[in-house]
Amino acid sequence: MSLNIKAKLVPLAKARCRELRKRQTKAEEIFWSRVRNKQFQGLKFYRQYPLFFDLLGKETFYIADFYCHTKQLVVELDGGIHDRQKEQDKLRDGVIELLGIRVVRIQNKDVLEDVEEVIKRISCVL
Repeated sequence: MSLNIKAKLVPLAKARCRELRKRQTKAEEIFWSRVRNKQFQGLKFYRQYPLFFDLLGKETFYIADFYCHTKQLVVELDGGIHDRQKEQDKLRDGVIELLGIRVVRIQNKDVLEDVEEVIKRISCVL
């Protein structure tokens, strides 16, 4: 990524991430309470974390719901809107995986119903 583009993208990404953190969903709040401060296997997770990449000459970014750099893992919590954007999510996951990062998608309802089971499922991926 060129320095000129990155200088423009980073502030934009930071502002968008802050905005998303301020209006997190209940599922994100519950999941975050379980993984923050290295509570989950001593791993550092970031929430609403920008992943920068170049796609066909266009430098841009995706914002991951939760990201663990150590394990190169993105955890996406999916609400109802994701039922209508499956193709977009598939493309997004493919791009993120090309960056060498695994993507795990979890339904919001699963987090709301049993966050401990979700944590176990993520443990199996690590």
